[in-house]
Amino acid sequence: MEKRLAWLDDPRVYEKGTVAAHSDHKWYLSPEEITQGSSFEQSLNGTWRFHFSDVPQERPQGFYAADYDCESFGEIEVPAHIELSGYGNIHYINTMYPWDGKIFRRPNFSDSKEEQSHFSTGEDNTVGSYIKDFVVNDTLLENGETFTIRFDGVETAMYVWLNGHLIGYSEDSFTPTEFDITTYLVTGTNRLSVQVFKRSSASYLEDQDFFRFSGIFRDVTLLAKPRVHIEDLALHAKLSDDFTTGDVTLRLTCQNVLEDAIVKLVIRDAAGHVLCEQESPVAQEMLFTGVTLEKPQLWDNHQPNLYEATLEVYDHHQQLIEWIPQAFGFRKIEIKDGMIYLNNQRLIINGVNRHEWNPSRGRSVTLEDMQQDIAICQKNNINSVRTSHYPNQMPWYRLCDEAGIYLMAEANLETHGTWQKMGAFEPSYNVPGSDAYWEKNTLARAVNVYETFKNHVSILFWSLGNESYVGDVLEKMNAYFKAKDPDRLVHYEGVYVEREQYEDTVSDVESRMYASPDEVRAYLGNNPKKPYLLCEYMHDMGNSMGGLDSYMALLDEFPNYHGGYIWDFIDQAIYVYDEYTKRNVLRYGGDFDDKPSDYEFSGNGIVFADRTEKPAMQEVSYFYGKYN
Repeated sequence: MEKRLAWLDDPRVYEKGTVAAHSDHKWYLSPEEITQGSSFEQSLNGTWRFHFSDVPQERPQGFYAADYDCESFGEIEVPAHIELSGYGNIHYINTMYPWDGKIFRRPNFSDSKEEQSHFSTGEDNTVGSYIKDFVVNDTLLENGETFTIRFDGVETAMYVWLNGHLIGYSEDSFTPTEFDITTYLVTGTNRLSVQVFKRSSASYLEDQDFFRFSGIFRDVTLLAKPRVHIEDLALHAKLSDDFTTGDVTLRLTCQNVLEDAIVKLVIRDAAGHVLCEQESPVAQEMLFTGVTLEKPQLWDNHQPNLYEATLEVYDHHQQLIEWIPQAFGFRKIEIKDGMIYLNNQRLIINGVNRHEWNPSRGRSVTLEDMQQDIAICQKNNINSVRTSHYPNQMPWYRLCDEAGIYLMAEANLETHGTWQKMGAFEPSYNVPGSDAYWEKNTLARAVNVYETFKNHVSILFWSLGNESYVGDVLEKMNAYFKAKDPDRLVHYEGVYVEREQYEDTVSDVESRMYASPDEVRAYLGNNPKKPYLLCEYMHDMGNSMGGLDSYMALLDEFPNYHGGYIWDFIDQAIYVYDEYTKRNVLRYGGDFDDKPSDYEFSGNGIVFADRTEKPAMQEVSYFYGKYN
């Protein structure tokens, strides 16, 4: 594979050499490894060698060679943002692109006479060059047949080499990216080299309201896959119409198929009682059916009842070579008579929009951060989270399964700055719109979020993304989700800008932002086509949150109104050491000489960045509690 810097400029090139997106299940050598750690995983987190370049032209050439002398490199911790590690500039901006007002750029389109080299030569495109030397653990070598490296999150575009060989390229900052490295892995010291560019054509698709960071900001893991490996599993738990039985279907995609190997399926309830056992010879594509459970315990916010399916892979010697646990639950989300029902009860969303955030680490959050967020939601009657506006770390979805948090799972898409300029709708160069040039790239983001998280019962809605206008590409994203997963609902807010063309083909629900109670009332009182929810409302900036009661009262007035998601959960603010007070203080957008900026607009949370609850939380907890 020959590296081409021009990939940064071409939206048609968004992945090279990547493993197809698949379920986020974990695999072990035995059940005991759940507490000990999997014999198939080796973390590559920690200290890496690092070189920072202000522009692409100054990046170190040939640094990925196996014998490259990197003594002149500094160090960086992985995972972390480059900008919070002492390099580059910290920059917050909301709707505009970070280069607006400084560099003239327009997206490349199908009908462009010539493509623009926006990013491969961009003066604002910083580059981080990473090197990690590692030796494969003996347990991985003993149990692995093939090997991959998984990056859980890298902003924004990365090229990856192993021992001097280019193994791939990837964009889509917020979903796991995996590369097969079996061919180039050695038993001694291996050198993993990664070059991360802050900007690429993907930057047009990632114009979220947040600090613009770069780097390897989520975990990096070396994965071994055994002689027979379940690469993907899709578990479908479907309730009967009268809720008295539940059918379980399990589709598997296997690698390294061996003759006479078998897969055994065991289903247990929460108490560990075996409810079902099946086994089948290993094949590349497998299907377990005919599993019916009587009187299944339903999953919801109040009683998040979970079952467990385990998959045991045995070779021809009846030796266990892979063991996989997969939690699942029974619940039914549907629209009937213009209303959203969950388990045949009207669904009420007491929701928040949640950025991943830690005041010291930015979006490189920890498991403890996630657990604390779950606890805050449960304490304050918050029952739903919109993953604004990108897929979250993988553990978050499992935690929401266990806690009964309803998820609106959002794809990594926002193109706000291409269609809204200075507050006005001006979509003359909107992407993705209906342009085939951007179609595959955008659809890949839907595929990535669906395939990764499809087994999580907590996901009630797939969301196409945020504030990306509308067009044929969004329509095709919706069609993809409906074809793959007809038993969940699909959400998108921007339909109203071209309602006549897209109202019936882009979203299952009428979704709006910041509509007043009177505007909600006007829609619902006029023979509405769809149930209504507010994907953003109450905008908790400054001394806000007053008047929540007027929105909650709509729940009593209109059965097809279903609540909404407060903007937002947590302030985006960064700890900075103050030399005058001699302590760490929180700084917001605009405090880092960052321009253009939307300044304190980064602070809209009902909790401060350190997760201290704001006074506004009292109103949230009280009114959400009345409708919980």
